[in-house]
Amino acid sequence: MFDIGFSEIFVIAVVALLVLGPERLPKAARFAGLWVRRARAQWYSVKAELETELADEELRRSLRQAQDQLRSAETALRAQAAQVEQGVRGLAEEVKSDVPAYSRTAVEGDTPAVTLPPSAPASQSGTDDVMAPHAPATEAPQAADRDPQP
Repeated sequence: MFDIGFSEIFVIAVVALLVLGPERLPKAARFAGLWVRRARAQWYSVKAELETELADEELRRSLRQAQDQLRSAETALRAQAAQVEQGVRGLAEEVKSDVPAYSRTAVEGDTPAVTLPPSAPASQSGTDDVMAPHAPATEAPQAADRDPQP
């Protein structure tokens, strides 16, 4: 710390013994030791606080970098999602243009009435056929058919 060798410490001890005398030298040594300990403790406290601040600043910097990376990833994902959505819309438009007119209503969301082709005979038994004109193409399962909820 101060680069003091043994010879310098020995000279200081001899001068202190001559000036203070043998009676007051132990008290002075204790007092000097107390101040040296306090100075070291203060130095270590300042050093630890400085290291903590530097670590906090490094952590803040890394958090800012992570936030910037997340923002750029979010922007890229939103751009890709917009491209995918645009592609899906284009594909839907293409499908709509390729679908014949009689089934276009199903693509647009309307539920068309299902009719039997002219070659198929109507049901002879008098009960409703599965493909009856009043029944939608797909039906939701009945409440009794569903599994009970836990």
